Amino acid sequence: MIAPPERLPERDQAIEAMLPHIAFDGWTKRALKAGVRDAGMPADEADLLFPLGAVDMIETFSDLADRRMEEGAEGLVRETRLPARVRAVIALRLEQNRPHKEAIRRALAVLALPRNAKAATAVTARTVDAILHAAGDRSADFSWYTKRAILAGIYTTTLLYWLRDSSEDDAATLEFLDRRLAGLGRVRRIRARVDKFLDKFPRPGKLRMGDTG
Repeated sequence: MIAPPERLPERDQAIEAMLPHIAFDGWTKRALKAGVRDAGMPADEADLLFPLGAVDMIETFSDLADRRMEEGAEGLVRETRLPARVRAVIALRLEQNRPHKEAIRRALAVLALPRNAKAATAVTARTVDAILHAAGDRSADFSWYTKRAILAGIYTTTLLYWLRDSSEDDAATLEFLDRRLAGLGRVRRIRARVDKFLDKFPRPGKLRMGDTG
């Protein structure tokens, strides 16, 4: 797990309050100051809460979205198959963030800059971890890392599609997501076949004296 950015109620409050201003001012100190003012917080909080600037704000926003997604997914995910559970969680995240499309669009533009590549990777990894956790995947074996890598690609392409989607209730995006999630199901089937094949061979700890020759 990649450590999240600093979590403080004041940082969350400032991010929430600045979101309406990002469509006009981007992820800037100007938008942050406007949000701090709207939230009734001291004006000097803008300089103290996010000393690392835009990337710090974006990472906090993403982390806040991750936490709200996990909270919202409690009791929501009832499907038995992992791809169906992942779909439900991602659909919830898109619904929760529908009012913030422009803020997300501008955040991706900032993260796309070469100097922010490390932060972009961390943001994606944390979100993918949160999706799998919210979907009830508690595995810690090799297949988990495979699923994580595949899901990172699925989530990223789905998010980019969603930003251009004007269909009602994200219908077109969810159809796009359904097609991409077929790959996640294939990983489980391939893993099951590999495990079945390996079970045909004796495990090293079960070898008896004389078994090797």
